[in-house]
Amino acid sequence: MEPSQPTPPTPQPGGGPQPGGWPAPGPYTSPGMPYAAGPYGGPGSVPYGQPPRRSTNGLAIGSLVSGVVCCLPPLGLVLGLVALPQIRKKDQTGKGLAIAGIVLSAVSSLLLVVGLATGGFGSVWNGFRETVDEASRSKSPFSLRTGQCFTDDGGLEEYTADVEVVDCARPHDGEVTGDFKVTGFDEWPGEDPVDELAQTRCETINSAYAMDTWKIPKDVWIYYYLPSRQSWRLGDRTVTCAFATEKKPFSGSVRSDSTSLTLDQEHFLLSVNPIETLSYQEPEEDPDEDFEANRKWAGELLAAIDSARTGLRDRDWPGTSKPALAALGKELDTASKRWGKLAAASDADAYWEAYDTAWDALPEDLGAEARTALGLTDTPPAGEGTEA
Repeated sequence: MEPSQPTPPTPQPGGGPQPGGWPAPGPYTSPGMPYAAGPYGGPGSVPYGQPPRRSTNGLAIGSLVSGVVCCLPPLGLVLGLVALPQIRKKDQTGKGLAIAGIVLSAVSSLLLVVGLATGGFGSVWNGFRETVDEASRSKSPFSLRTGQCFTDDGGLEEYTADVEVVDCARPHDGEVTGDFKVTGFDEWPGEDPVDELAQTRCETINSAYAMDTWKIPKDVWIYYYLPSRQSWRLGDRTVTCAFATEKKPFSGSVRSDSTSLTLDQEHFLLSVNPIETLSYQEPEEDPDEDFEANRKWAGELLAAIDSARTGLRDRDWPGTSKPALAALGKELDTASKRWGKLAAASDADAYWEAYDTAWDALPEDLGAEARTALGLTDTPPAGEGTEA
C-alpha cells in the first residue's frame, strides 16, 4: 500500500492568528516530500499579508515613450492626459510616467513649432533624408547591377565590404558591365581558378558592353569582384564585371552596346574592333625566339583585316558616311596585302623585313573620319605619358 499524506487543516479566513493564539498553519509536508506547492486558496490567490498588485496603465507608458521620441510629441501629450483619469478610476500605477510624458511632449511640441517657424526643422529633416539616401546607395559589391556606377572607399582593394552607387555623370571608380555565375565546381576551387575564369568571361562581357572602345578613358581597365571562400559557403557564385580605375576617377558612362547604338554604328564596330583587339595581343617573345607564335598572330590579324574589309564593303551605309567608309576600305585593302606578306614569312629574317611595312599600312586611328560620320567617338583616349 502506498503511504498516504496527512490531510491539512482548513485555514481560518483572514490569515490572522487562530483561536488560542496559535499562528496560521503553513504548508504541511510528508516525510521526504513537500505537500503544498503554493499559497492557500488555489492558483492566482494573493498570499496572506500582501496587498494585491496593481497594474501599470499602458497609456502612461505610451505617453512617456511618445514624449521621448521627438517626432511624436503631440501623441504623447494626448496619451498622458487620457491616462491620468484612467489611473485614478482603476487604481492603477503610472501617474509619474504619465506626468513625465506630458511634460516631455509639451516641451517637444514647443520645440517642433519653433523649428517649423524658423526653418531649423527643415534643415534637420533634409540632413536626415540625405543620410537615409546615402545609406540606401551603400551596397555590397555583389548587389551591383549592370549599368550602375560606383565608388569604392576601399580603393578597389582585394577585399571590399561595400560600395556606393552614384550617378554616372559624377566622378566614380567603376561601372558595372554585367555578371555571371561560376559553375562546374562542387567545392570552393580556390581564388586562382575563379580569377582565371573571370578574366576570360569579363573580357567578353566588357567588350559587348563598351563596343565603342574610344569612349573608355585611359587608365580604365577590366575589373571584377569574385566570391570569397566565406561567401562561397553561403551559396555565392556570382562574379561581377566592371570597368574601373585605381587612379583618377572618371565621369560619364562608357556604355555603348546594342541598347544605345544604331545598327550602322554597331555593324561598323563589330567589323573593326577585332583588328584593334588583336593588335594588342602580339606575342611577348620576338620572332627570333618564337617565330611560329608571331607568324600565327600575324595570320589572325590578317583574317581580322579581311573580315573588316568584307563588312565595310557589303553594308549600305548612310549617304553622308559613304566617302569616309570607302576611304577606310581602301586603307584596309593595302594593309591586307602587307600583312599577308608578314603572315607568309618563311623565317624570322623575312618576318622582320615585312614587319614595319605591315604596321605602317594599318590605319592607326582605324577610321576616325568614318567614326565621325557615323556619330561615334572620334578621338581615342589619351595615350600613356600624354595629357588627357
